[in-house]
Amino acid sequence: MSIRTAIIDDNHFLIKSLQEKLSLFPDITISFTANDGLQCMDKLNQDPQVDLMLMDLEMPVKNGIEATAAVKQRCPDLKVIILTVFDDDENIFNAIQAGADGYLLKETGAHELHNAMVQTLNGGAIMTPSIALKALNLLRSPLAPTVAHMEESVQLSNREVEVLEQLSTGIPYTAIAKKLFISPFTVRKHIENIYKKLQVNSKVMAIEKAKRNGLI
Repeated sequence: MSIRTAIIDDNHFLIKSLQEKLSLFPDITISFTANDGLQCMDKLNQDPQVDLMLMDLEMPVKNGIEATAAVKQRCPDLKVIILTVFDDDENIFNAIQAGADGYLLKETGAHELHNAMVQTLNGGAIMTPSIALKALNLLRSPLAPTVAHMEESVQLSNREVEVLEQLSTGIPYTAIAKKLFISPFTVRKHIENIYKKLQVNSKVMAIEKAKRNGLI
């Protein structure tokens, strides 16, 4: 059975390197590659027959956390493995919150990566050992700002709710600005205020927390 794979990374060299790694395994075919999360969603809409994505974190336009959340909303059964150089607590937590099925560092060898992909498709949740340890620590002592309950007094303005609703669709700031007939700068200021009110530091966390609390 062929594993139809998409590679999402803004570094063309790393995409080529991954393609060479995966070419060692006859059960893997590359459905498409993309250089950012927005391009990823465009290509996924054109070719939804993908089993698994290897997703970078730091990308322009729409980063890996935002793209993972959008992919999971569009195709809940599609597996997403974060493949990155970042092993900090915040990225790990945000990736898990966004729905990532695994989290590996880019130094992962070809055979280890292939095994991780197969295990993920079989229902596993594969992580680089150092990442797994940090994930366990996060479960034991979760990041306070991201899991604390909101004060009842925290409310969003009507405009902030509109901005957050548009943000949850995955479109960029410029598109939100056009839809709401405001400037991109104003959109950014609204988002800064939303982050402060909700005590979060990423779009995914803001959307999830607002949904949990019935704000959107």
